Amino acid sequence: MASSTTTDFHLPAEASVLEARRAVSSRRRSIDPTSGRALEILGHAIDYLTDELGHSGGPAVADNPQVEAIQLLMGINRNIYMQCPQVKTFGERFRSLLRLGTA
Repeated sequence: MASSTTTDFHLPAEASVLEARRAVSSRRRSIDPTSGRALEILGHAIDYLTDELGHSGGPAVADNPQVEAIQLLMGINRNIYMQCPQVKTFGERFRSLLRLGTA
């Protein structure tokens, strides 16, 4: 699987969006092979751009074209992931099984 590297900076606006997403949807998703490959490619592109930005020493401000590109790719990545169906929790599957057994 892809490894990610950490950098010395973060994108404040993007970080708050990610925290909000985690709070709303912490459930697993069923990712088909095509979506999985797209997520993998986007992840590599995001890692590459963030590494380049970190090594170049450029400002991590919103009007920096590199930051805008990273945010754009992160948005596309998030959209692909959110379109994948959520996996039912064990409890939901168990309750569904019990309902089928009582019918």
